[in-house]
Amino acid sequence: MKLGTALTLGRVSNLPTVWTGTLAGALLAGARDLGAEFALVVLAFSLFYTGGMFLNDAFDAPWDARERPERPIPSGAVGAREVFLWGFGLLAAGVLVLALFGAEAAMAGLALAGTITFYDWNHKANPLSPVVMGLCRALIYVGAGLCYTLELPPALWLGALLLLCYLIGLTYVAKQENLERVENLWPLAFLAAPLAYGAWPIAAQAWAAPFWLAFAGWMLFALRLLRRRRRGDIPRAVVSLIAGISLLDALLIAGSGLPALALLALAGFGVTLFFQRYIAGT
Repeated sequence: MKLGTALTLGRVSNLPTVWTGTLAGALLAGARDLGAEFALVVLAFSLFYTGGMFLNDAFDAPWDARERPERPIPSGAVGAREVFLWGFGLLAAGVLVLALFGAEAAMAGLALAGTITFYDWNHKANPLSPVVMGLCRALIYVGAGLCYTLELPPALWLGALLLLCYLIGLTYVAKQENLERVENLWPLAFLAAPLAYGAWPIAAQAWAAPFWLAFAGWMLFALRLLRRRRRGDIPRAVVSLIAGISLLDALLIAGSGLPALALLALAGFGVTLFFQRYIAGT
């Protein structure tokens, strides 16, 4: 498999959102001195993400042959069997890396691998697939947290719930990407949950305000694209909302009293936007 094909299959432009999610999960779990082992945690969830993206194309190959023939498998750049092998291999590697942090972290990895596979296998026909995708992202918080503590605090569970809500709204929009329209707007209400949450840390900690404003402003920009609905607006809104995951991570980190580390997540947002210019994020 050529490198360019692998980068396209893996949608690696969105990887920084996985890194910031890993950071948020560890910090919300109470970790402060992350140490060199944090690189292994980031590697593990990068493997899960990339493997999931590979499997997404492998399972979607028949659909892509009709709707998106430019994708690597229908275009003949790589075979579906090879992509399946790489996808499952990357998920297995992710579980093995998390196993270095204990049985609980490995179990979270197995749960994540199973959720990713289930999503990729039946997301086209499953009306609840946005919930499944949200669970995939929420499990990054849980898995990262378990690498540092076995007693996950309420802050992490709240963050995972807010991330789940955000991903439900985002994934619903993504499912409409090829329609050039959003058929129903009610699932977008899930996007309001993390926005409403942001008012609480601002009241308690003024330094969270810039992160909330950045997140709110970017969401309004993406939602404006959905409302305008010109050609290409929905795909652009999707990649914008994906990049916004890092802004939510930054808001949650800042709300936990760590504004300096929240800047790292903010940087992840910028890096995602930069990479999306060269490698498609959807």
